[in-house]
Amino acid sequence: MDLSDPVIFGRIYDEHRRSVHATAHRVLGSSAAAQDVVQDVFLRVWRNPQKFDAGRGEVGSYLRLMARSRAVDVWREGQASGRAEDRLKVVVAHDVSRGADLQPDHLALASADRSDVRAALGRLPNSQREALVLAYWGGLTADQIATRAGVPLGTAKSRIRLGLARLRAELGSLRAEDGVAA
Repeated sequence: MDLSDPVIFGRIYDEHRRSVHATAHRVLGSSAAAQDVVQDVFLRVWRNPQKFDAGRGEVGSYLRLMARSRAVDVWREGQASGRAEDRLKVVVAHDVSRGADLQPDHLALASADRSDVRAALGRLPNSQREALVLAYWGGLTADQIATRAGVPLGTAKSRIRLGLARLRAELGSLRAEDGVAA
């Protein structure tokens, strides 16, 4: 079976898209997310048709296995995102409760500090900013960031390290301008 042939690929898609969708839906519980998985599975097959080996099994089983694997990955990403949101809510709640005890001048300084950090992040190259946000607020490891960005692990670590160094330099220069010891 030559999956690189558009006619054969179309026939395989028509025969198996429902079972691939059902497999993904069982894992994710969402039709929209399952549709994304179906698209991803068939796109991967279209791009790399040679990965399917008819000697190892039937094409339907191969597609459903790919769908289940991709759906589990999507589910895990959602879980990590949910945990990151929970951590961020705790940090924000802690800042708000702590802020209630502060005097107005302290509140103004804290707000200015957050604005400075946001502005400094905005001046970083996109790749460094993304790596820092995923690591700090997303709670992802360098390995997970590398996988997500499709870069080698060393590149992801370098982006984090360089981004932190630039942030420190930017924030240090802002403190020096304000006459505050960094």
